[in-house]
Amino acid sequence: MMNRRETMDGLRRSPKVDVCVLGGGINGLSVFRELALQGVNVLLVEKDDYCSGASAALSRMVHGGLRYLENGEFSLVQESLVERDRLLRNAPHYVAPLPTTVPIFDVFSGLANGIVRFLGLTRRPSRRGAIAIKTGLGIYDFLTRKRALMPKHQFRGRKATLDKWPALNPAIRNSATYYDAWVSHPERIGIELLGDGLSAGANAKALNYATVEQMGAGEFLLRDRVSGETLAIQPRLVINATGGWIDIANGALFPQEARPAPLMGGTKGSHLIIDSAGLRDMLDGHMIYYENEDGRICILFPYLGKVLVGSTDIRVDDPGTVRCEADERDYILQSLAFVLPGIKIRPEEIVFQFAGVRPLPASKDSFTGRIPRDHFCTVLEGSNGAPPVLCMIGGKWTTFRSFGEMAADMALERLGVTRRVDTAERAIGGGRVFPKDGKGWVRALAASTGISADRTALLFARYGTDAEDVARFIAAAPDHPLPHAGYSVRELIHLIRSEAVEHLDDLLTRRTTLAITGELSLAMAEAVLDVLAAEKGWPAQRVPEERGRFLTLMGERHGVTEQSLSARNEQRSELCETTARSG
Repeated sequence: MMNRRETMDGLRRSPKVDVCVLGGGINGLSVFRELALQGVNVLLVEKDDYCSGASAALSRMVHGGLRYLENGEFSLVQESLVERDRLLRNAPHYVAPLPTTVPIFDVFSGLANGIVRFLGLTRRPSRRGAIAIKTGLGIYDFLTRKRALMPKHQFRGRKATLDKWPALNPAIRNSATYYDAWVSHPERIGIELLGDGLSAGANAKALNYATVEQMGAGEFLLRDRVSGETLAIQPRLVINATGGWIDIANGALFPQEARPAPLMGGTKGSHLIIDSAGLRDMLDGHMIYYENEDGRICILFPYLGKVLVGSTDIRVDDPGTVRCEADERDYILQSLAFVLPGIKIRPEEIVFQFAGVRPLPASKDSFTGRIPRDHFCTVLEGSNGAPPVLCMIGGKWTTFRSFGEMAADMALERLGVTRRVDTAERAIGGGRVFPKDGKGWVRALAASTGISADRTALLFARYGTDAEDVARFIAAAPDHPLPHAGYSVRELIHLIRSEAVEHLDDLLTRRTTLAITGELSLAMAEAVLDVLAAEKGWPAQRVPEERGRFLTLMGERHGVTEQSLSARNEQRSELCETTARSG
């Protein structure tokens, strides 16, 4: 990837760009990649880190949206299922099938929901019964019948359900199991999309930690928040892909007298990561996709050795301030107690929490679950020499590729450029040349680099076939251990140099899964900070500032305190000693 200095110098020499994409979330990265691969001169600008907003706070599901059928959004479900299956093929290193089981407590309930929706009425949904769920799953199977990548759904009676999941609420009447998918490293897919776009050549540039605001006469001020430098750029078209921040971004793109009406009306979803071996094992590899007593959909599934539970659905005005509040945490735990009444979660078992804003279109619907989940683009024409602004409205993580394709095609038409590369079947990052025999691939790479087979297998799980670049970088010079045995100094240096890392949280919460899995200790955070400071050449006073910034973020956004990170120092030391004795 081009470094910041090269990017800024290039823009200073040539400030005219065809398209400036605002927003480095999954949709912004998708449209950036689409345009870059067509040879368009495109600049991506993200005000924080890539995939640090809603794209880091998804439910980790890659799904067709079974419940969207109730809203009558059949075309969205069909599109989502097609894109889900493409991700299974194009990103097999991060996206995998997920058996999903729905506990059912009624037979006829929920049949009227779709009817009142089609009549234009609104109401909170009643519980969905067996007939409504059976109908929805039948449609699901029908929409995927030609591809048939995964098994059709199956129903179980009460006895068979409780035999398999004895901890479920005994009031259950049936269960249904169908297949969707899950994504292990969503932020890393974003980084891979970025890399794919930048690989197109000098026509593609990107900056995180940067902002854009209008200056007048078709010029915009680009501000690098890392160096403090500013320069003027002159785009022919702006794509506003900032999701929940669209209206805020439009405020900076248009003069006050010409600001457009609000386009977005996002809702907040919060999730917990729970470290409970008993709960994880009880799930038997399945997601439990269940309704709380109030009819709200909740999810519960194994995630990287822990368990992910969510979610809430609350209207928000300022996406920059969202976090999982205490009442949301209580709600999620109450929903868990409803579906699994015998399971008790201790506070210390909640190792991470996160919240994000769903980028939904503005709506007056009284029930947030009824707000359409589909996506579309709106073009706001500029005035007084200003370029038009194409706003990407809505969108769900699963459909990032098709949404990016839609926005890119609208941009290409405006620019008079013909599409030359199709991404529908284009592998992403470490999904390229993905081996059928993963173990054989790992053995061969371990033999050629001298890195142990176990460590190479870890790298393959983290990066797919991109693990080859990482492994060869590690092997090229002396390496050093870190307080977490699964990582080493050279691996982190590779991430810092090649993936636009500017802050400690970039590394620990997005480029790696150390924080979200609860495996991050204070000793590891401080060791990684030392590596980052050395690579960046930071002055001595910057290190405690960055440490404080990171600990504040972890406490306020993720419910992880310095004390809890310190406690993990002892836990990891005990684990290492146990491993050493057993080895």
